[in-house]
Amino acid sequence: MYKHILIPLDNSKTDEVILKHIRPLVKLTNARITFVHVADGFMARNQKDLGESEEMRDDYQYLKRRELEFQKEGFDVKAILLYGEPAKQILALAEKEKCDLIAMATHGHRYLSDIILGSVASDLRHSTRLPVLQIMA
Repeated sequence: MYKHILIPLDNSKTDEVILKHIRPLVKLTNARITFVHVADGFMARNQKDLGESEEMRDDYQYLKRRELEFQKEGFDVKAILLYGEPAKQILALAEKEKCDLIAMATHGHRYLSDIILGSVASDLRHSTRLPVLQIMA
């Protein structure tokens, strides 16, 4: 079944939804997990060296906490912090890491707000041949 699951996290309450649902699937398949967060704020999109930005430090600490939490539960997990356009970075990472499933929570935007605000989930769904498991928060 699944061997490597990519889980985009956005450091919000919606993360809890996918993390709750993914645990049984990972236990069933014994898949590896890669958490990814793509910083896409002003600093992340407009600065070359973000190693010392507050945004990146906070995002990195969040990912590391989640990684440690899952490691303590016995999961094979790693966390990666990227910056830029979320959908493009997630898809590139899925290919690089040879993931066979992308699992994520969505904010539940619909129609007009997706057009106005955009939607990482929608962009992913329409840009990959990988299965994408989306749980609405």
